[in-house]
Amino acid sequence: MSSRTTTRRRQLGASMRKLRARAGMTLEDAGRLVGVSKATISRYETQAGPVKWPIVDALCREYGASDTERTAVVALAKDARRVGWWHSLADSIPESMNLLLTLEDEAVREDHFACVYVPGLLQTREYATALQQANELRLEQTEVERLVNIRMKRQEILLGPRAPHLWAILDESVIRRVVGSPAIMKDQLQRLLDANESTNVTLQVLPFAKGAHAAALGSFVILGAAEKSLDVVYVDLHSGSLFMETDEELERYRLAFDYLRAQALDMEASSSLIYDIRKEL
Repeated sequence: MSSRTTTRRRQLGASMRKLRARAGMTLEDAGRLVGVSKATISRYETQAGPVKWPIVDALCREYGASDTERTAVVALAKDARRVGWWHSLADSIPESMNLLLTLEDEAVREDHFACVYVPGLLQTREYATALQQANELRLEQTEVERLVNIRMKRQEILLGPRAPHLWAILDESVIRRVVGSPAIMKDQLQRLLDANESTNVTLQVLPFAKGAHAAALGSFVILGAAEKSLDVVYVDLHSGSLFMETDEELERYRLAFDYLRAQALDMEASSSLIYDIRKEL
């Protein structure tokens, strides 16, 4: 299977596995109920080959999926062959980024907690460039520009008619860490101030004064699907990317985000702090 279809099929397969497991059915049970083989059910869950959306629809009904869940999963099945704007880059970007871009393209909301750098969707070009240039693996300038261009293109999802709601909680260290230069950082802080005026962006700052907090393990993103049971947690680790989708993992990160949201400054106070720090530069 080409990398261009792997990502949506991966999400579809994971969703089908989760629904079947929740229903307590074996592969044989599921196949018997909809009149297909165990091998077909397994293939649908393991991203191997094409799928037929009526079978996916029938399976969702047998699994007791809610109407919202069924609609979301069937949409994935119908869309399994559709490729996003990044499909021409699929051979030159890691599979983890391919999957992230797919999930982000389909998300209705994104909950970010950032404890080191500004989230990619809110970075200025100069800030993003400075981050790439600071990479411990020195990159050619052409590669830096390519990666920054991908990041800038990603940001367009916040402008379209299907724009997700972005809720970003930034540790105070994020807005105090000068990336690139004071001038670059001033522009970045202004970008955050502008973003906090957008109808689909909520930005909060978690001040140092709050001390220890619920996400001491690091930054994370909850990519929200139309149906919450199909959400995915994304963690960008130094050694690679991690995607988590079990109910236990989702509940842990949702709870952490709720705690962080409660501890952080409200939008107005957050903008005031960002404004004051910007004046100091």
